[in-house]
Amino acid sequence: MPDTDIMVETGDRLVREHRLEQQTTREERRDAIVRIVRKTVTFVLFLASLAGLYTGYKAFGQAIDDRQHEWAVVGSVLPRTDDLNMPPIGEIIGQMGETPGGQDRIYARILFDEALFTLREAFAGFVVGSVIGMAIALALAQWRGLEQGLLPYVIASQTVPLIAIAPIIVIWGRKNFDVFPWEWHDWMSVSVIATYLTFFPVAVNGLRGLQSPQPENRELMESYAASWSQTLWRLRLPASLPYLFAALKIAATASIVGAVVGEISAGVEGGLGRRILREAFNYTTGPDRLFASVLGAAVLGIFVFLVVTGVERLVVGRHSRGAAT
Repeated sequence: MPDTDIMVETGDRLVREHRLEQQTTREERRDAIVRIVRKTVTFVLFLASLAGLYTGYKAFGQAIDDRQHEWAVVGSVLPRTDDLNMPPIGEIIGQMGETPGGQDRIYARILFDEALFTLREAFAGFVVGSVIGMAIALALAQWRGLEQGLLPYVIASQTVPLIAIAPIIVIWGRKNFDVFPWEWHDWMSVSVIATYLTFFPVAVNGLRGLQSPQPENRELMESYAASWSQTLWRLRLPASLPYLFAALKIAATASIVGAVVGEISAGVEGGLGRRILREAFNYTTGPDRLFASVLGAAVLGIFVFLVVTGVERLVVGRHSRGAAT
């Protein structure tokens, strides 16, 4: 009988624990759904606010008459508006469903295909730049003297205007990058430009993350006679994850900017940069298409940001659960 009572009590405890786990899981799912809905509503309200500000300022600018145009503030800071310099939002959105002359696809599909082309260039630059940036961060974290000597130059590299070095990289690629065993294409030069913008935030934030563990934690690893690589994998890299993913979010969006600017400088066909340049030349006849192409580039930047955010939740969440267990 005592054994039977113990078995019954153990079974009841397991049932209660199972129900508690189910309840906790349901609550976590509910909280996750609430967070997603809240963020979605906030984003929609933000877009609606931007649209309202755009429409409101356009109406205000159209109401400025000749007398008010001579005022210092209204005439210079708040100039007049019309459908040429500020197309109606409805026409910009409606352009996505239109089929431009000489094309057999709607404009949204054209932008989608060109966004994929730009995404390929940006992704290559993002990967290479992240690897280079993390390698720099690891080297600077290991050798203190190297950090003091090299870090200022890493920071100074970002003071050079991108529009100035982009044509140089493209010309170098066409004339001097034939040493590789593969044929060098202009889109690869665009990826190099994206790499230039990507490596910096990863290097700086990665270094800060690698140096973030508390002194007592580092001393504990030293007391265990842990090697530098063991300290790196068990302490420094896990501690650097929040800093690293913050840098990767910046780097991902910067890679899109670098790819777009590089396409404009290199004259690479097939991407959003070339599309924006083409629509800028035809601005007077189709300003809404230029705004739509810029909107497509913005959506691509938001997309890569959300992808990195999703990866961050998977990696950091799994690491947190592993640490908790």
